[in-house]
Amino acid sequence: MTPTLYFLRSSETKIVKDMMQYAHPPLQENDIYSEFYGLSSKDLGLYALVENKIAGAIWCRKMCLEQNASAFVDDKTAIMSIAVLPEFQNKGIAKAMLEQFLQEAAASFDALSIDSYENERYKNFLEEYGFSLILNSTKILYKELKREEIIRPTDGYDSRKWMD
Repeated sequence: MTPTLYFLRSSETKIVKDMMQYAHPPLQENDIYSEFYGLSSKDLGLYALVENKIAGAIWCRKMCLEQNASAFVDDKTAIMSIAVLPEFQNKGIAKAMLEQFLQEAAASFDALSIDSYENERYKNFLEEYGFSLILNSTKILYKELKREEIIRPTDGYDSRKWMD
């Protein structure tokens, strides 16, 4: 199952709010994660569409230290969340979103962090993509990002091709 990925726009804050209940880590309805989402360069997100239904989303927000209770986050690290609806789990949706998201995030942020809530399977999934536990933490994963050329699924698409 290959999802179609779209950037989360500021007009789609509702997607972030709706996905919070399915997020890893689970997020409570909390304005610091969703209020005015997408209106600044501190926010980045994608959502996956499968069969005209939103199947999942991945997003991050770079927060001020005062907003974030976690002392490990600095002003160069964005806090990331991943959500996939239950009926779309274990179908490669999270993998597709994460692979594209890491490329996109590297253009704007130096690092990402995410709380694994000690879910071993989820932790292993993120470790495959270079996330590692922060020292003195049993559940916070961190990944430094490298700026590379972004390759989007639509790259190389020639709109004239359909006329052939």
